[in-house]
Amino acid sequence: MPANTTASSGSSGSAGEKTGKKKGRRARLIVIVLVLALVAGIGYSAFWSVTTVRASYPQTNGSIKIDGLAGNVDVKRDSYGIPQLYADSDADLFRAQGFVQAQDRFWEMDVRRHMTAGRLSEMFGSGQVDTDAFLRTLGWRKVAQREYDTVLSADTKKNLQAYADGVNAYLKGRDGKDISVEYAALGLTNDYKPTKWTPVDSVAWLKAMAWDLRGNMQDEIDRSLMTSRLSNKQIKDLYPEYPYESHDPIVSEGAISPVTGTFEPKAKPTSGIGADTVQGATEGVNTQLASLSDTLDRIPALLGPNGNGIGSNSWVVSGKYTTTDKPLLANDPHLAPQLPSLWYQMGLHCRQISVTCQYDTAGYTFSGMPGVIIGHNQDIAWGFTNLGADVTDLFLEKVSGDGYQYDGKVKPFVTREETIKVAGGASRHITVRETNNGPLISDRSSELEKVGQKAPVASGAPDRAGGYAVALKWTALEPGKSMDAVFELNRAKDFPSFRKAAEHFEVPSQNLIYADTKGHIGYQAPGKIPVRKTGDGTMPSPGWNSEYGWEKKPIPFDKLPYEYDPKRGYIVTANQAVIDEKTYSPMLTKDWGYGTRSQRINDLIKGKIEGGEKISTEDMQKMQMDNTSEIAAELVPELLKIKVSDKRVREAQKLLEGWGSTQEPDSAAAAYFNAVWRNILKLAFGDKLPKEMRVKGECLTVLPADSTGPVDEQDKPVRECGQRDADSAQPDGGDRWYQVVMNLKDDENNDWWKAPGNRKDEATENRDQLFARAMKDARWELTAKLGKDISTWSWGRLHQLTLKNQTLGTEGPDLLQRALNRGPWNLGGGEAAVNASGWNAAGGYEVIWVPSMRMVVNVGDWDKSRWINLTGASGHAFSAHYTDQTDKWADGDLLDWSFGTNAVAKSTKDTLTLKPS
Repeated sequence: MPANTTASSGSSGSAGEKTGKKKGRRARLIVIVLVLALVAGIGYSAFWSVTTVRASYPQTNGSIKIDGLAGNVDVKRDSYGIPQLYADSDADLFRAQGFVQAQDRFWEMDVRRHMTAGRLSEMFGSGQVDTDAFLRTLGWRKVAQREYDTVLSADTKKNLQAYADGVNAYLKGRDGKDISVEYAALGLTNDYKPTKWTPVDSVAWLKAMAWDLRGNMQDEIDRSLMTSRLSNKQIKDLYPEYPYESHDPIVSEGAISPVTGTFEPKAKPTSGIGADTVQGATEGVNTQLASLSDTLDRIPALLGPNGNGIGSNSWVVSGKYTTTDKPLLANDPHLAPQLPSLWYQMGLHCRQISVTCQYDTAGYTFSGMPGVIIGHNQDIAWGFTNLGADVTDLFLEKVSGDGYQYDGKVKPFVTREETIKVAGGASRHITVRETNNGPLISDRSSELEKVGQKAPVASGAPDRAGGYAVALKWTALEPGKSMDAVFELNRAKDFPSFRKAAEHFEVPSQNLIYADTKGHIGYQAPGKIPVRKTGDGTMPSPGWNSEYGWEKKPIPFDKLPYEYDPKRGYIVTANQAVIDEKTYSPMLTKDWGYGTRSQRINDLIKGKIEGGEKISTEDMQKMQMDNTSEIAAELVPELLKIKVSDKRVREAQKLLEGWGSTQEPDSAAAAYFNAVWRNILKLAFGDKLPKEMRVKGECLTVLPADSTGPVDEQDKPVRECGQRDADSAQPDGGDRWYQVVMNLKDDENNDWWKAPGNRKDEATENRDQLFARAMKDARWELTAKLGKDISTWSWGRLHQLTLKNQTLGTEGPDLLQRALNRGPWNLGGGEAAVNASGWNAAGGYEVIWVPSMRMVVNVGDWDKSRWINLTGASGHAFSAHYTDQTDKWADGDLLDWSFGTNAVAKSTKDTLTLKPS
């Protein structure tokens, strides 16, 4: 411990419980074995003692003196290590927040800031150079610095600085091995030393979240790739219109008033408004866009897969329909499983609210950021889901020498030089080139230098020569006030102040739901959403023509939809359409989620209300764990009609008889149906997609696409192998594919149901033949994976979650990965279920995104609220709080969530007092 630390009267963990002590002793024995194995496995003579492993554990009892505090701050932790902070000033509160988060999670914080700055190579070596180069090209850190310098409020800057001071107070006097065991591992190959935290390090993380939730960029690429093999009609089949008639949008009433020009919840829509659907000049880009897709995959590998499954659930029910007579609010954001969890639970409490101490709030935040992102204060509660607004566009650019063509003239690039420092190697140097449509992301790939080589464009397009470059235009690349919005949300007292905060929450664009202690509920769609001059953002646009750019200003906030106390008494957001685009303009996106989860939640709530039942906290919790497969409910009756002669396949088919379409972990029927669904998608669609969208390594013999193969072999079949990571390949099986299949289901002879034969099966000519073949293929696939005896099958054995440390747990030596990672857990739920444990049908059954946390807020009676995190409070691999919430999370349980002073006191197990130095 550093010199300015006083003696501690205790240690971390749930001391006092006998079982906890026994588990702690067992954990220490495991640590001894693991660290010795690590040394042998890595091949170094250095010795990791138990002291080395435990040196980074946080002090959670007694007192610590830290620089900069004006008064004492109490840090009260419950039996799960979740901290509640009590201070007498904003500065002390956020300084303490920085200190405490650094105690638990500094390794995670340090890796995140290196990622957002494009500096991973400094920690992990040359393997991260390409990722760093791409992130430097996007310039997240550069934009964050501009935000801090030019647009954030003075109060926000003070809070950010106080937080940074707290982090640095923790770092003072500590070596890497005193901070986290990962630094000890890194020290075997690297002399990296952690540096001081800065306010901009905190701001930059919002850019990473905006990237993770950026909207339809992958769909834009995929549509372009499809043009090499599919007709425009076929592409339209695979991107159907949103089903407004069956899946309710979030906002069912209101319109932009023709009188005021603003959105008003009581205004009547003018029929036939519609969104601008004029198509851009390009209808496709050749398959070399796949190189861009491959580059993008490297970033989601750190943050989570990006697709139509990534979203969240949230809903709020008015007290008129609850057992508490006050609103109930639920939220569970869906993100990639990470270890430690993306979220950090805590409470921030001023002992007395005043001008100099303004906060009494609790909930979920990010390690490395002050404030609370999702949660509640004394007066209001709020939740987030991804709105899915289209905030990115790809632009084809005609490069000419040192510039690019724009309206018939050559404009010079804006350039900057970037130096990437590499641990254990020479530095790399790159030049970033920017157009008025954003940075040239194609510069980060040699293949992408030829992007657009055969793109069908309008006759007025400039000569393509060696191909067009690709620029990325994205609202998050301009400075914004989202960090201001975090603190404003934490202080909001009513719906007007909530909406004022939402106005500043520019990126990522989120659905915000609301409830307050006076019984009101509400919704606001915020975000910096562009207005396109021409086109609908579904395909790359011609950058050389100013008619295809964006207007200077985004959609005004007062034109964005909102609701306040709607008559129906509840609001549901789960990434469905915000509002019917037939009666609302301007355009928010053409690529909504298709509303499967949202409609299921709507139906569950409506069923309770129409049945005369009041909704309880327990009901909200049960809804979060609803496992129903909506596509199974539609397809199983058709599958059961098919006559099956093979007795083994018939045996599997019988599993579906009487099955209620619920995907419990122990369900054999759920395992079989999902295997059938996967094989239906593969036969009907997957095998017909271009290689750039199929799973890497899976090979097919096909006629070559126009953009592949020598000219003299165009009519000869070729062997083509997939090129995309399994987590992002297509068809992924999400609710867009539900809608595709539902639209085609009754057209039994549609061409999509035709599949070529192979050595085992004859070609299929209609739907039932393809379904029969899918049932057969599924039977033998599960036989190989789960065994011949179907009584031993279960969905959970297929559908497993493994939690991986996001750095050394994925890239380190095998023994190190085993030391840092946890699992597997057998899960229920599935793609597009409310209990959304996502999997990619093209890649396999492994869980790739999850409800990253769950909460049910009991508005007004805050101490009866409940919450859970995916992992635990701690980022220390051998801490008792590393994954101590995961078993309960997997079972759908929630923990008690103390907020009031008395409730926190009762739940407190450890108390640490931070004192002025």
